[in-house]
Amino acid sequence: MEYITAQEAADKWSITRRRVQILCVNGRIEGAIKMANLWLIPKDAEKPADGRLLRYKDRG
Repeated sequence: MEYITAQEAADKWSITRRRVQILCVNGRIEGAIKMANLWLIPKDAEKPADGRLLRYKDRG
């Protein structure tokens, strides 16, 4: 399996490196592993949905 760094994932997904690291710590990126001080993310990993956004239900 090929891996990319947190910085490469951040560039690919248009988010910050720190946000990628937080997603990894919280287990939101499947297959991500930490080696020393470096997060390795599977090259084919999908960007997780942003859980900070609220979904509005139809209140009609």
